[in-house]
Amino acid sequence: MVADLMTAPAVCVRPGTGVKDIALDLAEHDITAVPVVDDLGHPLGVISEADLMAIQAARPDPAGHLSAAHLPPGERARARATTAAELMTSPAVVARPQWSVVEAARTMARHHVKRLPVVDDAEQVVGVVSRSDLLRVFLRADSMIRQEITTEILTRTLRQDPDAVSVDVTDGRVRLSGAVDPGAVIPVAVRLCESVDGVVGVENDLYARSGAEADTEAGDRAGARADTGRRP
Repeated sequence: MVADLMTAPAVCVRPGTGVKDIALDLAEHDITAVPVVDDLGHPLGVISEADLMAIQAARPDPAGHLSAAHLPPGERARARATTAAELMTSPAVVARPQWSVVEAARTMARHHVKRLPVVDDAEQVVGVVSRSDLLRVFLRADSMIRQEITTEILTRTLRQDPDAVSVDVTDGRVRLSGAVDPGAVIPVAVRLCESVDGVVGVENDLYARSGAEADTEAGDRAGARADTGRRP
């Protein structure tokens, strides 16, 4: 989830913060962007290194190769910015702590941004998630991926017998094999596994458990209970 990957707390600036102070914040905290927030911590916009570079780019070229007049109108307007409110890109595109990595990545791609302020239920900024943060999921240990699939997906969500299904994970590639009941859960299991953070692919070798297999297992369990009841 985004909550596990985001940088928190977020370094934020106010609308009246000066351009030089913004640059100092980026350098001091070794970050590439800051959200601009109001008095209640609600996001108003985002300022990135690219926004600050626009100010530099719009200045007269000492070598005379390019003048500010040849820059797009929007870039020339940014050259006159002196505060965060004048420089920020607004409105801010935000994420939620409970979002999946896929949801955050698609939002970044759709809006052509490299980072998202993360807001809570009160719409207050609680962190920032970047593209590099999202890429960290590929470093997730195979053992952690296997445990989540076995415990959360197969056992708790799909109510399957963990001893009947084998989950093998190698470099983020998951292989599911074994019997499930009913067979309709097979495509659901595959989709859920594909959504797990760190999974890069799923190989499906699951099959539906036959009635005979289910009856045999039920009989074995009943026999085991009967044997237990006869013990002194």
